[in-house]
Amino acid sequence: MNRILIVEDEMAIRDLLQIGLESQGYQCEVASDGEVAADFVEQKKYDLILLDIMLPHVDGYELLEYIKQNFDTPVIFITAKSQTKDKIKGLHLGADDYITKPFEMGELIARVEAILRRFHKTSEKIEIGNITINVVARTVEKAGEKIDLTPKEFDLLLLLVQNKNMALYREVIFEKVWGEELEFETRTLDLHIQRLRKKLDWKEHIKTVYRIGYRLEV
Repeated sequence: MNRILIVEDEMAIRDLLQIGLESQGYQCEVASDGEVAADFVEQKKYDLILLDIMLPHVDGYELLEYIKQNFDTPVIFITAKSQTKDKIKGLHLGADDYITKPFEMGELIARVEAILRRFHKTSEKIEIGNITINVVARTVEKAGEKIDLTPKEFDLLLLLVQNKNMALYREVIFEKVWGEELEFETRTLDLHIQRLRKKLDWKEHIKTVYRIGYRLEV
């Protein structure tokens, strides 16, 4: 499980980030000022740091410089500063990405996933209940017993798991799993969903969302 440190002094934003990321399976810790965050970084190992610029005691620029000089942890700047010079300064100091408030949670999660993939810090295995998914080997086990899935069933399962507790539109699922737009009504997706429900015994977990698509509830 990837560990993320959220360094943000605004409680509402800090809580939003923590809730949103933990709902996606990340383990999060939070710090409200730069000095505390520096202590955390020195004492613990993180896969990613989300860092605000305007912080008490030690600002984000100083903290970023300290992190990049001493650790190999990737950093995403999250800040209200939208001027180009602020972005350039952050990137020159070593920030791996930059997102400006206000932001969409979906965009932030996508950026987090992209950075973790770039640094090869994505989890090789995902566990939900008694289901274990090996992302690299593309295998699935239920209570230690192998479950045979077709390539598309595996891709569909992985998409549902990575977006658990979120409703996914049929068009989005079809495009991401089949790599093409859903231009006409087809039962292909529904059949794959039915097969997953049966093979994993997830009839109560994979929900049909009326007029939208599907949601994995865990």
